[in-house]
Amino acid sequence: MIQSMTGYGKTVVAYKGKKINVEIKSLNSKQLDLTTRIAPLYREKEMEIRQMIAEQLQRGKVEFAIWIEKDATTEGATVNTTLMDSYYRQLEGFAMDHNLSGIDWMQTLVRMPDVLTKTEVEVLEEDEWFAARQGVREAIQHLVDFRTQEGAALEKKFAEKIDNIERLMSSIEPYEKARVEKIRSRIVEGLKQIPGAEYDKNRLEQELIYYIEKLDISEEKQRLANHLKYFRETMADAPGQGKKLGFIAQEMGREINTTGSKSNQAEMQNIVVMMKDELEQIKEQVLNAL
Repeated sequence: MIQSMTGYGKTVVAYKGKKINVEIKSLNSKQLDLTTRIAPLYREKEMEIRQMIAEQLQRGKVEFAIWIEKDATTEGATVNTTLMDSYYRQLEGFAMDHNLSGIDWMQTLVRMPDVLTKTEVEVLEEDEWFAARQGVREAIQHLVDFRTQEGAALEKKFAEKIDNIERLMSSIEPYEKARVEKIRSRIVEGLKQIPGAEYDKNRLEQELIYYIEKLDISEEKQRLANHLKYFRETMADAPGQGKKLGFIAQEMGREINTTGSKSNQAEMQNIVVMMKDELEQIKEQVLNAL
């Protein structure tokens, strides 16, 4: 089965008045390109987080973030009363000297620098990291589920395009057979237009066979059929076959292009153009396959 490289996952874990938010998203990339934004409390666990992501996601341009929202009631601040008293004495003297009145001293003083200070020193507890780590795992799993869902849509699209190419290749066969007689008739009619032209019929047959063999697309059809079969088999394998599918699509393109170069009938060339269009849509989407 196919997984897409596009995905998104988010989870929120509650822990002692905190909300631990974990968010992860990914886009297509040739390799794992991971960027992280980690709350200071959890930075010591960055390598563990990166390992968890790498084990599950393999490839993609991945953005990971973990941050904390705290309940306002759990956050306290210490009032520096000594500094506050100093500010008051200085400001009161200034107000008296300049005849200022109607001052809301409390509101003014609490806004002064360093009057209110947070003295909390955060230490990562084992229980909190256990909760946060579970949130990271859940977010990654949500992203994997998203990738799987998108991958199913990709697989359906690929199967449709592969079926179309197979059908188009089969539709060439009637024109392929008819053109042999057309080539023969055109050459014979051309020779008849030359006054007094004489030719050896056996030699003519030999030349026709040589010419027709050069235009024969049996091998291209067989190789393309093998590539189409291999593409289907690869889609059914475990996730992580995106690069392989891209290589197979390139080989399919070579056979279709060679078929086009050998197609000397308008009907056949039109069919080749349609096959190329189907293949281009595969190539565009296969870049997003894991």
